[in-house]
Amino acid sequence: MASDRARLEDGAELAIHVEGQGQDLLLVTGLGGSAAFWDPVVAPLAERFRVIRFDQRGIAQSTRGTAPVDIDRLAQDSFSVLDHVGSRGALLLGHSTGGVILQAMALIDPSRIAGLVLSGSWIRANRYMSELFRSRLAILRVAPREYAAMVAFLGHPPDWLDGNWPRYEAMLAAAPATPEQQEVTAERIDAILKFDRSGEIGAIRPPMLIQGAEDDLIVPAFLQREQARALPSADLYMFRTGGHFFPVTRVEEFVGVLTRFAASLSPLPLAGEG
Repeated sequence: MASDRARLEDGAELAIHVEGQGQDLLLVTGLGGSAAFWDPVVAPLAERFRVIRFDQRGIAQSTRGTAPVDIDRLAQDSFSVLDHVGSRGALLLGHSTGGVILQAMALIDPSRIAGLVLSGSWIRANRYMSELFRSRLAILRVAPREYAAMVAFLGHPPDWLDGNWPRYEAMLAAAPATPEQQEVTAERIDAILKFDRSGEIGAIRPPMLIQGAEDDLIVPAFLQREQARALPSADLYMFRTGGHFFPVTRVEEFVGVLTRFAASLSPLPLAGEG
């Protein structure tokens, strides 16, 4: 694994990890923002792709910087990662909040995107999302360990979690325990709840795959179906089970679905071609 750091104009430094060879695949994490979320899927994906992942600003090994944080800022950060590793036509995969960031990226500069995978994501925060995320934030402020425990229990199928307690322990260990970590989470939640490009989403042109899990309690399946109605040219794939963290709990199926979608894409022309 090659690791590097990209320094942004506002002073933020993003920790970047690159593994494998093949078509470029950028993985954009959800609210937690850590590249480590993808650990269970990197090895099988690196057999087919050059996998690019990173800690988002203010999280894990990346510094916060001074810029105000909204979804467009996080989208620009993701483009900066692609610039840093020399990628011009990557397949982008964003889970949960990462899928919202991908929508912004596709509206900012679709010419750099070979395809989009919106994984367990949504178009805009409806009341379900708003009430849930505000409750999560309130719990975080007073009990960060219980915040992490709640996300673990809500995000995984019970039988899977009962057989994978190291995952639970890792989530507790990564709970936003300090005031600085909690502020980063709070500003990210605020960005999620404010994001609404629903009036523009129909203009997104790169090929798209929307995926979700029928038993997702954090970003329920009806939100992915709403995406699919707004984006009728997109493919839709629903995992029968897997919870919100289905990339982790259904690794083989997840990798298979992604690989088939990638194989269906036409490569982007190189600079100066076409």
